[in-house]
Amino acid sequence: MVREISVRSDDDVTDETAASQVTKAMAAGRKVAATRAKKLRVAVFIDGSNLYFKLRTLVPHKMDFIRYRYRDLVLSLLQPDERLAYAGYYVGVVRDTKRTKNHEKTLELLKNQQKLFDQLRHQDLQVVKGYLLERDSRYFEKGVDVRLAVDIVTMAQAKKYDVGIVISSDTDLIPAMQAAQKLKRRVVYVGFEHQPSLALIRQADRSRLLTRREAEHYIGKDLEVRRYDDE
Repeated sequence: MVREISVRSDDDVTDETAASQVTKAMAAGRKVAATRAKKLRVAVFIDGSNLYFKLRTLVPHKMDFIRYRYRDLVLSLLQPDERLAYAGYYVGVVRDTKRTKNHEKTLELLKNQQKLFDQLRHQDLQVVKGYLLERDSRYFEKGVDVRLAVDIVTMAQAKKYDVGIVISSDTDLIPAMQAAQKLKRRVVYVGFEHQPSLALIRQADRSRLLTRREAEHYIGKDLEVRRYDDE
């Protein structure tokens, strides 16, 4: 009897090892993709002005709002079965106009707001702009809440998120929240422990009130601390 002996070269072994590694990598990639697909997509809608003034009253000492860790705050709001799909910061834009009564203050606000926008984009937050109008040396937002409400509804209609987190205590957003809920989207209200909105708590599917300790946790470290609207 003649026994056939198969001799394998090192190249054959190397090819099989490489192929096995590729197969395992592809399987791992599919597993990660499947896990990611199962997680609920979250869209976070931040009312910038509302957040700013609520934090000012929640935290007694001065804060650097320009370098605040907004994205870290956003990520802390997600549940284990959720992933961030969108985060928008809605805010009125300061206009450089010589018709303002306090032109120097307007320029300073404009300069610091541009720094804020740079930081927000660096943190991968989308800046959604409205208008900031001056009246009697005071500034008022226009169109911001409308744009925020429209995005809550239109993104729900387009099925771009499963869970919408609204960081605002503006009750004018309730109709938009209701519309999103009718489209089978969950809506989460994020407010503040010292000034909660009972109306928004009742409307939301889930609520969370930020504490002073949580708010202070996301202050940028080793920074010159100041408010950019102080005179």
